[in-house]
Amino acid sequence: MSEQFDVVVVGSGAAGMTAALAAAHHGLSVVVLEKAACFGGSTARSGGGVWLPGNHALRAAGIEEPPERAREYLASIVGDVVPAVRRDTFLAHGPEVLQFVCNHTPLKFRWVRDYSDYHPEAPGGRPGGRSVEPMAFDGKLLGPELAHLEPPYSAPPMGVPITQADYRWLSLLARHPRGAVRMLSLGRQWLVGRLRGQRLLSMGQALAAGLRVGLAQAGVEVRLNTALTDLQVDGDRVTGVVTPHGVIEARRGVILGSGGFERNLEMREKYQRAPIGVDWTVGAAANTGDGITAGLKLGAALDLMDDAWWGPSLPLTGGPWFALAERSRPRSIMVDARGERFANESAPYVEAVHAMYGKGDGPGEHIPTWLLFDQRYKDRYMFTGIGPRQPLPGRWFKAGIAAKSSSIAGLAAKIDVPAAALEATIERFNGFARNGVDEDFHRGVSKYDHYYGDPRNKPNPSLGPLDKAPYYAVKIVPGDLGTKGGLRTDEHAQVLREDGSAVPGLFAAGNASAAVMGRTYAGPGATIGPAMVFGYLAATRLANEDQGTTGGQR
Repeated sequence: MSEQFDVVVVGSGAAGMTAALAAAHHGLSVVVLEKAACFGGSTARSGGGVWLPGNHALRAAGIEEPPERAREYLASIVGDVVPAVRRDTFLAHGPEVLQFVCNHTPLKFRWVRDYSDYHPEAPGGRPGGRSVEPMAFDGKLLGPELAHLEPPYSAPPMGVPITQADYRWLSLLARHPRGAVRMLSLGRQWLVGRLRGQRLLSMGQALAAGLRVGLAQAGVEVRLNTALTDLQVDGDRVTGVVTPHGVIEARRGVILGSGGFERNLEMREKYQRAPIGVDWTVGAAANTGDGITAGLKLGAALDLMDDAWWGPSLPLTGGPWFALAERSRPRSIMVDARGERFANESAPYVEAVHAMYGKGDGPGEHIPTWLLFDQRYKDRYMFTGIGPRQPLPGRWFKAGIAAKSSSIAGLAAKIDVPAAALEATIERFNGFARNGVDEDFHRGVSKYDHYYGDPRNKPNPSLGPLDKAPYYAVKIVPGDLGTKGGLRTDEHAQVLREDGSAVPGLFAAGNASAAVMGRTYAGPGATIGPAMVFGYLAATRLANEDQGTTGGQR
């Protein structure tokens, strides 16, 4: 005989765990199924930011604004790619969801000061930012489950709990006194934590751990190594999840929080542009599109499958590095195979990769891509965790990831781009840098560009000439945090067919569903924020409606 629960949740990232937490607090019996041997998914590997305008953590920081501002902002950047009712529902429930999570877990959040919205100059955009992040969290609250937390994609040294706000200043350690102050503060926090017997976590690790503690307190079981292999259906209604260990029935419904398809090569090659693969993503290894495929078999519609939460990334020998700060520092540019710039290097990461691929649907127009910088850049800034003045690893050069030369012409030869074109590109850019105005791509105009810039660099914190030999080039590829396309859903997170009818009993949130952000990205945490909201709304829908009314013709 199969097991039965009111709700079966697939996936233990922010979407799945928030959904399960909400279901439990509505009095429903619920179980979470996780394919991997660890819980947390891509959430645990992430920066852990949450973009939910109007929430209590923002208000505590003195940020008060009418809700119309955020609605205006999403309408301006997302447009009709996503129905207005879905955008507005997300914004309307965001504060409620964050408050719910704080009420039912040990998590606390704070504003990431000055981390701008990604399009702050758009109508309704906020240059000071709307992102919040979890405060340092004691992982020992998890007990034995701490051993089952999905590791971060880049672990901090000695387990120091580095937040997004810390990272900005630590990477400027050699340039700004705040870097040293922040390092001393973190060291003190780490030492006090050790003396108290704590295991402090930050960013996505803290968020995933806090949600998991909330589930444990609510009596919700999380079953690891339990993959979805199919959905059980009675008539046209989803009634359970088929796993390698048997069927787990859902009396009310199934909520898919199973992530995207970034680790599925066949799906990526089918839906996305070349060059593409599974080696440049920092998404969780278990994200192979299982929930999307299962929904598709039942006639569900798909949206945005060609898109992702892109980010220019360095294909390092130890795995990809998602380049946030590296491409935004002065004295650096990105060039294509023609040796020419093609975009604002400091642009939001999704838009930067859109520019790398260029227009059309053929192979990427500006790929291969190289990040170039000079010795003064190397002396001043941290690079992929390597300190200022420290040499780049020799293995990078042997693998063809990096090149170095005493001249621009010599560097051009090593990366196989036309020397004359590259020299002309750098000469033109250097003129812009000295004047402080990028006449070609407007780098440094947006407030967002300045966040990872150098505030001591004048006249523009994002621009500086490449004029001190030797010169470096490091390969850039179209990496991502995860895929953005998935099952089409409505404002209740119900999965929809092409004709607009709902698949009865089936809900999706997070990267298993098509993003409410459409083809853009509102700000830091605009992946996790919607994942939490729509997971919560799916559980609320299942709790508040009779079993026979969740789904069907709309």
